[in-house]
Amino acid sequence: MTSLRLPTFRAAVALAAFAGCFGTAFASKDHPVIGLSLDTLKEERWQHDRDIFVEAAKKLGADVVYLSANSDDTVQVRDVESLISKGVDVLVIAPHNGDAMGRAVKDANDAKIPVIAYDRLIKNANIDYYLSFDNVKVGEAQAQYVADHLPAGHKARVVRIYGAQTDNNAVLFKQGQDNVLGPLIKAGKIEVIHEDWATDWRPDAAKKIMNAAITKAGSNIDIVLASNDGTAGGAIQALIEEKLDGKVLVTGQDAELAACQRILRGTQAMTVYKPLKTLASHAAEIAVAIAQGHPPVITDTIDNGQKKVPAIFEKVVSVDKDNMMSTVVAAGFHTADELK
Repeated sequence: MTSLRLPTFRAAVALAAFAGCFGTAFASKDHPVIGLSLDTLKEERWQHDRDIFVEAAKKLGADVVYLSANSDDTVQVRDVESLISKGVDVLVIAPHNGDAMGRAVKDANDAKIPVIAYDRLIKNANIDYYLSFDNVKVGEAQAQYVADHLPAGHKARVVRIYGAQTDNNAVLFKQGQDNVLGPLIKAGKIEVIHEDWATDWRPDAAKKIMNAAITKAGSNIDIVLASNDGTAGGAIQALIEEKLDGKVLVTGQDAELAACQRILRGTQAMTVYKPLKTLASHAAEIAVAIAQGHPPVITDTIDNGQKKVPAIFEKVVSVDKDNMMSTVVAAGFHTADELK
């Protein structure tokens, strides 16, 4: 058994639970084993993905072996190679870096193991499916909320905090934001006073970006367009230290519990709710179907630089305090008691 790092303790538990499944091959397609390689489990969002995926696969008669790479490309490639060597039936990969994962996908191709890219596209590689949300629309939803809540009487001064440059989704979020903000900037309604990319989506990196913006502009900041809830949390921490929390509109994404609580408290304005249960369940269903020799026919595609990849894009919902109960709570993503 491959040795595991301490940050992937839960992965170690999963591997130990299914250690008896491993041999030279899996005997029955009625009980397939799916390899799930995750970039990270540090963020609450990815813990939800993992739990939903594992539960859905189990209901379909499959076991899941998952590994988390702690946002390290070298570790994640090694994780995928380890899953390949164990002979999993299908690989589902949420890559830290969609460019760096090509080598491991080639190894999977050579081993004739199908590959599903989960929520983040793996570029220039022979992957079989891609499941995600429409990430351009995520960025558009964030920016549209900003556009609908511009301050009256003066040009809005905006700080933009992007995600990790290694994540293709972060680029797509920015593209969506630009689609909405571009005309407003050109019309003189918005001024971007500071912008930067948050390394590995880290809240502490976002806090540093926000600190730099405050150093530059002081308290003269209206809006922080943060690309996810983690970076929003880092930015809000910087705002709290300057007693600006609740006075600056802050966006987010993922509907993390802490973010939803902040929205109800008034320190964060909105988040984008992505129905992870639908996405993760679909991924599990497709993975099991492929393992059992029944690959689904999907009409949408995305060009990953090497091929037109069959793709599924789930819809997203903009959430603030006004529709929190009818969206996030009604879907069972968080309970009303948790949000108190």
